[in-house]
Amino acid sequence: MTAKQEWLTIAQDALTKTYVPYSHFSVGACLVTKEGKTYQGVNIENASYGLTNCAERTAIFKAVSEGEREFQHLIITGKTPEPISPCGACRQVMAEFCEPDMPVTLVGEHGVTKEMTVGELLPYSFSGKDL
Repeated sequence: MTAKQEWLTIAQDALTKTYVPYSHFSVGACLVTKEGKTYQGVNIENASYGLTNCAERTAIFKAVSEGEREFQHLIITGKTPEPISPCGACRQVMAEFCEPDMPVTLVGEHGVTKEMTVGELLPYSFSGKDL
C-alpha cells in the first residue's frame, strides 16, 4: 500500500466517525504533515448550524493545536457522486495553514478523484500579508 492509499484509507475511515444527525452528509479528511504524521478529521454538526465544523477544519485544527505547522497533503472524501468540494470557510483555513502548491485530493463516493492545489481551490486568497 502506498502512502497516498494509506491516507485515503484514513480519510474514508473517518466517514464512520462523523456526527451528522441533521444533514446525514458525512465528510472525512486526512491531513499529512511534512514528516508524514496524519491527522484525521470528521464533520461535526450542531443544531445551531453555524456552529458546525467541517472535516477539513477539524483535521487542520487538531494538527495546529498539537504544534504542527508544515503540511504536505490533504485528502477529503465524502459520499458525493463527483469528487467532494470543500466549502469556502475550509478553503480559507487551508490558505492560512498550507502552502498554495500543496496538493489536495478530493474523493467522491465511488473513488472518483480530482487533485488540485490549495491555490487552485482559493485563488487570490486573503492572508496575513493583506492586513
